Amino acid sequence: MLAADSLQLAVRAITAQRLRSFLTLLGIAVGIAAVILLTSIGEGIHRFVLGEFSQFGTNVITVAPGKTKTGGSPSGLPSSARPLSLDDAKSLERLPHIVAVTPNVRGNAEVEGNGRTRRTLIYGVNSKLPQIFRSTVQSGQFLPADDEGSARAFVVLGSKLKTELFGSENPLGQRLRVGGLHFRIIGVLAPKGQFLGIDLDDTAFVPTARAQELFNREGVDEINIAAEEGIPSALVASRVKTHLIDRHGREDFTIVTQEEMLKTLSNILNVLTMAVGALGGISLLVGGVGIVTIMTIAVTERTGEIGLLVALGAPRRSILTLFLGEAVALSALGGLFGLILGIGLAQLIHFALPALPVHTPLSFVLLAEGIAIAIGLAAGVLPARNAARLDPVEALRTE
Repeated sequence: MLAADSLQLAVRAITAQRLRSFLTLLGIAVGIAAVILLTSIGEGIHRFVLGEFSQFGTNVITVAPGKTKTGGSPSGLPSSARPLSLDDAKSLERLPHIVAVTPNVRGNAEVEGNGRTRRTLIYGVNSKLPQIFRSTVQSGQFLPADDEGSARAFVVLGSKLKTELFGSENPLGQRLRVGGLHFRIIGVLAPKGQFLGIDLDDTAFVPTARAQELFNREGVDEINIAAEEGIPSALVASRVKTHLIDRHGREDFTIVTQEEMLKTLSNILNVLTMAVGALGGISLLVGGVGIVTIMTIAVTERTGEIGLLVALGAPRRSILTLFLGEAVALSALGGLFGLILGIGLAQLIHFALPALPVHTPLSFVLLAEGIAIAIGLAAGVLPARNAARLDPVEALRTE
């Protein structure tokens, strides 16, 4: 039997039972649409979360006091561990492949300015913070490069904090009371947005030594380091570890690299994306069962046709190919409709909810269509084998 004849017979069999074929297509289409929609949302969230971390750079290294067995961000809560000092931070600047270092002290305090009062997050840092975390000054300047021990009482406001206290007025040069200390405003940062639930625009930045005085801290909460671009963070982290062990006499601190955090987070998000995709895949199993059912019925209904083909000399391989082709064609068309439906729904959701990130990679599209074809192939094997094994005499007798 020629390939063109097999194709013609398969198309005729599908179009002969339009409603039945449509319902079979619909089962596969719904499954593919569910997979595409859920994985698109999962991949969109994946990219969004990694983008939130990456906006601060991928070459950031954080040193926190106290040795922990697992990674993660330091909590900033007081502990019995030996604190890191301003001298520790200053000594790290001399290591190779380190471009910027800032000691960090943070806490909440009441700020008062322009006759208004607000409680907000206070960061004690130095002049290198914008270089490390890719922050931009909107007006004025950031903290000057004063000596850590004699830093002047300057403060830089986040954009939201500036608006809450001064509205549209220019705050530069005005006085601001933070806790029990007085500062002069020298700059306002450009909007940065939220990160892990923390509003980075509703913050005030003061010199580290001033923050230590404000919160009565002996050491610093952490030391943030920017490594040179193109140099593996693990190499720089290893040198930082060796250096601090030499200073402290033991490893009483924890080092976390941004690269390590991003890799771990990416692995977790990949698992979640695959998990939600697998939930959508349950619908595909239902569609596969539908194809098995429909093809089994088709074999029963066309027993006489099969007997006639075999009697006319059609090899059993052609019979097998004919029914497998019908099953694959049904699933492939269903997969195509499912792709259109899934991508359309994903874009519709993104249009209705712009804050919800949705992204459909081409690899997901190709994989989904491949899965649809594979399901049709697997579901059609048993009915096709039954059709190919029919005895021609018995098959003609049923006609």
